Parts: sequence; C-alpha cells; structure tokens
Amino acid sequence: MSQTQQHPQYPPFQPPQQPQQQIARNGLGTAALILGIIGALSGLIPIMFWLAGVLGVVALILGLTGRGRAKRGEATNKGVALAGVILAVLSLGLAAFGAYTTFKAVGDAVDEINKSVSDTKAKDTKTSGDAKDKGTSDSGTGEKSDEKPDAGKALEAGDSVVYDDDLTVTVSNAVAYSPSEFAAGHTKGNHAYKVTVTVTNDSKEKFDSTLLTADARAGKDGVDAEQVFDEKVGTGFDGTILPGKKATVVYAFDTPAAAKNLTVEVTPSFEYDATQWDLKL
Repeated sequence: MSQTQQHPQYPPFQPPQQPQQQIARNGLGTAALILGIIGALSGLIPIMFWLAGVLGVVALILGLTGRGRAKRGEATNKGVALAGVILAVLSLGLAAFGAYTTFKAVGDAVDEINKSVSDTKAKDTKTSGDAKDKGTSDSGTGEKSDEKPDAGKALEAGDSVVYDDDLTVTVSNAVAYSPSEFAAGHTKGNHAYKVTVTVTNDSKEKFDSTLLTADARAGKDGVDAEQVFDEKVGTGFDGTILPGKKATVVYAFDTPAAAKNLTVEVTPSFEYDATQWDLKL
C-alpha cells in the first residue's frame, strides 16, 4: 500500500513595499523669491514705491511660510524661501525710501511754485504797496495817461488799467439790458445792465483769457449782482490773445431796481490783482 507525500504550502512571493515619498511643497518659497526680486527692482524707481511695498509684504508672508514648511520637512527649498524673505525686507526698505523721496519732491515742487508766484506778485507790486497794475488810466480817448489813479478809489466807466506786462483792461459804462425769456441769473423786478470788457495785449507773449473773471456788486449796500446768461451775453472770454491783439466780451449783471451804481471787478488771472470800476446806473 502506497502513501502519498504532501508538500507544505507557501504563500506567493510579494516584493517588499517601498515607503511612499512625500511630494515637496516648494511653491511658496519660489513665489516669495520671484515677488521679492520684482519688488526690489520696483523699489529702485522711487515713484514705484507703492508697488515695491505691496510686493514686499506679500513676499515676506510667503517666504516665512515657506521656511516653516522647510523646517517641518514639507519643502526642500529652505534657501530659496530665505532669499525671498531677504528680498522682501529689501523691497520694504526701498519702498519706504521711495515714498519719502517722492513726497519730499512733490512738497518741494509745490513750495517752489508758491515761491515763484509770490516773487512774481512781489515784483509787480508798486512801491507804495498798492495794486499790481501801473495804474495808468484812459479816459476814453485811446491814449494812456501818466497819472496813477488812487488805489483806494475805483476807476470810472471808460477808464483803463495797464498792468506791468502791458496788458490793458477797459470797462465801458453800464447800459440797460433786457434779458431773454429763458435767461438765467435774472430775477423778476430787478434791472439788468450790460458792460463791455476789452482786453488789449500789448505784451510780447500771448495771454490766456480763459482765466479772466468779472464780478459785480450793486447799490450802496454792495449786494452781489448776479451775472445774467442768455444767448447774447454770459459766454465770457475764451482762448488766447496774441501780442498786439485785443478781445472784447459783453457781460450782463442783475441789480436791484433801486440801485444807482454798479461796481465791476475784473481779475485777468490769478497772477494779476483785481481792479474795480464804479459805474453809474
């Protein structure tokens, strides 16, 4: 009788398992380095201080976070993150310096402009401390008078004022005016009067007439005389006046019915002193 020999059973062969490798999270450190470089380069231009500051703050946050990952073994670019942090700090320093330089330059420019305007006014002011104009007047004959008018007294209708740069302003007498039905600035029961303002440019440079303003007060109480606007009056001066040329504009003002005089004040621009004319109504 034969016996059947049985062989032991072995489990199938399995290769040893390799430990799973963790993927390095290097993105924050790399981003910190890139933003730090851009921020530092932007900081080299003072006027770009704002961009350097923003990028510096972002790069600093990303760089510190990237270094934290590297310390925990989640990233392998600890040096890159450190470089990003250093460049971020450099960007912030350049941003602070650029802001100081920019604001200081703007402040110096404003001070220089104010000083220039003040010097111009001081140079053109009369030695007596009166208005800037020479004060030569014109009684309507077309010839300039050598007599200087009293700075505390308004000019009369038809008189002219000649400024130091030979810019001449003349205001005519006040003439009754009937505003149109759709006129603005006219109150029912009031009287409207029109005056003609003529600017003659005898200087060597063109004059920007758009800055000229004309205002008025009426009566012994000096109430504001509102300017009237309709299709005929109220447009004001426009454009420039070339040397040797003149421009004329008609203004209309609304006055109380009982007003006996109209004081018109004309200012050619902020570089000139205002001059007043006292017109009889």
